[in-house]
Amino acid sequence: MIFSFLLISFISILWWKDVSYEGQGGEYRPLVQDGLKSRIILFIFSEVCFFASFFWTFFHRSLNPNIEIGVLWPPFSLVVFNPFHIPLLNTLILLGRGATVTWSHHNLLGGLEFKTSLLATIFLGVFFLCIQSFEYYRAGFTIRDSIYGSIFFIATGFHGIHVLVGTVFLIIVFFRSNIFNSFFFLGYELAIWYWHFVDVVWIFLFRFIYWWGC
Repeated sequence: MIFSFLLISFISILWWKDVSYEGQGGEYRPLVQDGLKSRIILFIFSEVCFFASFFWTFFHRSLNPNIEIGVLWPPFSLVVFNPFHIPLLNTLILLGRGATVTWSHHNLLGGLEFKTSLLATIFLGVFFLCIQSFEYYRAGFTIRDSIYGSIFFIATGFHGIHVLVGTVFLIIVFFRSNIFNSFFFLGYELAIWYWHFVDVVWIFLFRFIYWWGC
């Protein structure tokens, strides 16, 4: 497994390097850029299906809790999070980073200074991950505590991984921000699409798993 992970990481780095150099050299015509956009849309759709499976499991178990968990949801004797404490703070951070990245993109298209708001977005993404790590540390249950613990940590954990990927994506955009060409604009736009998708997923996580599920 470790060898496979290292191999796919190495291949991914080489592929991204080639894509960046080709785009920087102006080799990507509008037709190719449209192809890249359609591919990211398909990728986001596959991610929608990925998270939909978690919500399917959550609703299946929460609407019909079995006797092993006390015929209750959340399961009997399980101390869950108050949705209006740390989860609400993370939601506000998420809404803030969505606003800052949109502001940054708007300024970029208007020829204005955009790096400050982009940097603020990166900071909020890192801050979100720190708060979520603190939430896990303070959790009164683990991934082994019934179906609730499994769903909670898998769904929110994978969302955290997506936030990490999106933050790295924006960090790369920030360091490449001196390259003003059509491919740079496209890369930034695709990063924003991915970022907003992650935001929407969190809204559903907060509304159902944190709030409705408590």
